[in-house]
Amino acid sequence: MTHLQTLSPQPLDRRTLLQAVAAGAAGLAFPAWSQAAWPAKPVTLVVPFPPGGGTDGFARPMATHFARLTEKQLIIDNKGGAGGTLGAGVAAKAAPDGYTLFMGAVHHTIAPSMYPKLDYDLERDFVPLILVAAVPQVLVINPKKVPATNYAEFLAFVRKNPGKLNYGSAGGGTSHHLAGELFKLQTNTFITHIPYRGAGPALQDLIAGNVDMMFDGLGSSAAHIKGGRIKALMVSGTKRNPAFPDVPCSTELGLPEYTVSTWYGVWAPKATPADIQARAIEEIRRACQTDEAKLTWANQGADFPNLAGAQFDGFIKAELAKWSKVVKGSGAKLD
Repeated sequence: MTHLQTLSPQPLDRRTLLQAVAAGAAGLAFPAWSQAAWPAKPVTLVVPFPPGGGTDGFARPMATHFARLTEKQLIIDNKGGAGGTLGAGVAAKAAPDGYTLFMGAVHHTIAPSMYPKLDYDLERDFVPLILVAAVPQVLVINPKKVPATNYAEFLAFVRKNPGKLNYGSAGGGTSHHLAGELFKLQTNTFITHIPYRGAGPALQDLIAGNVDMMFDGLGSSAAHIKGGRIKALMVSGTKRNPAFPDVPCSTELGLPEYTVSTWYGVWAPKATPADIQARAIEEIRRACQTDEAKLTWANQGADFPNLAGAQFDGFIKAELAKWSKVVKGSGAKLD
């Protein structure tokens, strides 16, 4: 016996039956129609750092390809400050309709261990969509400020001159900051931390010679390394980066536990409908897998991890636990 027969034991006339079938079909088709409708207008992507930093290096190319594929703009809204937490707080309060997304980074899994009070909770207020880029950290210096042509000379100088050099970061509690503190801990050295309101301003001051060095994401430093404005002495990890084969990795330089990477991902406000989440993942993935995007990622020494949904969520939980241990072990504090 069918569901319709159970509800109405009397025979249905043809018109009533057609109406019932049409209504049922419309109900079944609605989620697909909702997915197809997004995006129906421009989408805002909140980037919680000033223009010119590592996040911008992936957000802006992604936005270009997203717009070409969907015929709707992905508008970059830079809201820098407080190590990326200010913009995160703004995005957390956005309407969960799919038209405000958030591009955060590794910094946002460090922040809960560094900031005594945040006006958002990464796990409570956001839903993870997709991990779009991962790049190793690189130790870069201004060659006019630091008397070293390689890592060995640099380390010798730092040890003989504790506190003489300083390093810029994207702000207290960012991966740039923690990478520096971890380096100091593992090499028993002292370098003064200078926090900025984002990696972009810090990098510009490094190029200008206002700071001596940085522990930067390879993505934002790559073009300046190639242009000779700054010099790379070490890339984090167990192997050299294909984009910079002449730069030694931390493992071969005697720092096997110095594995720090900068990654970037996209979140949506927590109550964003599941069908819109799925559609956003699909369109962002397509934008990041265009031939042009692949070349951009490769030129910045980056990988496209393509972790989405539950996989990205598991990755975030692991990063939160990892950075909590690093903060406690290094005694890192906000400046």
